[in-house]
Amino acid sequence: MARILIYSKTYCPYCDRAKSLFKSKGVSYEEHMMDDQPEELKKLTEKTGLRTVPQIYINDQFIGGFSDLDALDKKGELDRLLKI
Repeated sequence: MARILIYSKTYCPYCDRAKSLFKSKGVSYEEHMMDDQPEELKKLTEKTGLRTVPQIYINDQFIGGFSDLDALDKKGELDRLLKI
């Protein structure tokens, strides 16, 4: 099974949608809450170039945000990454 890492915040509808998509596929994920971690979020922004959450990694590969994840799913490529 793939290792999934989601950087998110408490009130984030796109984070919720990403987590719901993974749950619907029956896969677990590790979540890092960025609400009270401005320095960590700054480092993440420098690494990815994105200033928003969620920021999603599958097997250490940066996927992007929810829109990117959703696009992979609609193309049928997400299951391959998840090895479902």
